[in-house]
Amino acid sequence: MNTPAEASSPRALRALTPLEARIVGVLIEKQHTVPDTYPLSLNSLTSGCNQKTARAPVMNVSEAEVLSAIEDLKHLSLVFEGSSSRVPRFEHNLNRVLGIPTQAVALLTVLLLRGAQTAAELRLNSARLHGFADVSSVEAFLAELAEREPPLVIKLPRAPGARENRWMHLLCGEVSVASYESDDSGAGVSSASGISNADYESLRAEQQRLADEVARLQMLVERMASELGISIEKLADEE
Repeated sequence: MNTPAEASSPRALRALTPLEARIVGVLIEKQHTVPDTYPLSLNSLTSGCNQKTARAPVMNVSEAEVLSAIEDLKHLSLVFEGSSSRVPRFEHNLNRVLGIPTQAVALLTVLLLRGAQTAAELRLNSARLHGFADVSSVEAFLAELAEREPPLVIKLPRAPGARENRWMHLLCGEVSVASYESDDSGAGVSSASGISNADYESLRAEQQRLADEVARLQMLVERMASELGISIEKLADEE
């Protein structure tokens, strides 16, 4: 079983905007799922922010909006711009800024990208970032994050009909606990669709695997096109 590692006190940060949180989450996710194309170009990062799968809420932001948010994240030392490529590429620095281990980073990333989730959902959804031995290991790291000063996550009240409590990150500031007390949006999914929770989670994991593979291929094409001096947008317009 994994156990929480000792970490230094987190640096005091202002509350992030939803877009800033999305950018940091995408950078961490793609670092693990598409390492060949990490650090990310602005185009790839924007695509990751606007991804339709494994995102809550779904966003539709422009490259200009992402670039503006990146500049603010640079001032917080949460994002750096690489200088080894002709195309600007960006990488995160969350674990060093907050002083937390990779296991905690994985859990925060999934919360940043998908919103409130149970410990069991977090274990499943973070599998490509870190393999937790069991749910109790996830809960141990969540408890550590909740006990930090200031806390980085919060355990939400159990929604009516729900069997488990959900957790939410606090990087965007305090959350309205009342808004979650009657929110049981995920509890009826399996009964409404006629499939078991296990089957549903399996399908969702496979969908995420395929989405990550498509994103990896897209980023490889973008990198090859950049190295060859080819404009993908121009080719698309010609078609």
